[in-house]
Amino acid sequence: MNMTAAPDMRDLAHRLLTYEADAGSGSEQTGTPTLRVYEKLRHSLIELVGISGFLSLATRALMLTRPKAAGLGGVRIAPNGSLEGVGEIDTQSDMGLEVAGDVGFHLITSLLGLLGLFLGEALTLSLLRDAWPGEVFDDGNAVNGRKA
Repeated sequence: MNMTAAPDMRDLAHRLLTYEADAGSGSEQTGTPTLRVYEKLRHSLIELVGISGFLSLATRALMLTRPKAAGLGGVRIAPNGSLEGVGEIDTQSDMGLEVAGDVGFHLITSLLGLLGLFLGEALTLSLLRDAWPGEVFDDGNAVNGRKA
């Protein structure tokens, strides 16, 4: 069974990371764009599926991402679901989101892919809209021919 994320999840990951990178420049945002996206997803998902459900999804996403991104070797999921040992997960100045080796992009893509697989596209998009109300999804970009 191929567990790679569908191209629409890659697009969503790119859009979320780009938004957080832009939102973090010149503001009081803390952490990298990957960590901000991950934390928003973590909080939203824990409300929906509980800590155990989130830990299962996050652990699987990390396992799926490790072969694609060597920089995740020391990263772990803490008991509260946060990431530990992230180090320089996405410190490139231009974010390098289109680069195949971008660690943060692959991690978020894997997590979104699992969400789409287990929760379905409609619930996944609803969850994302709740975490990023009106911000990322109002630009007219479509996912599978529909506005995200």
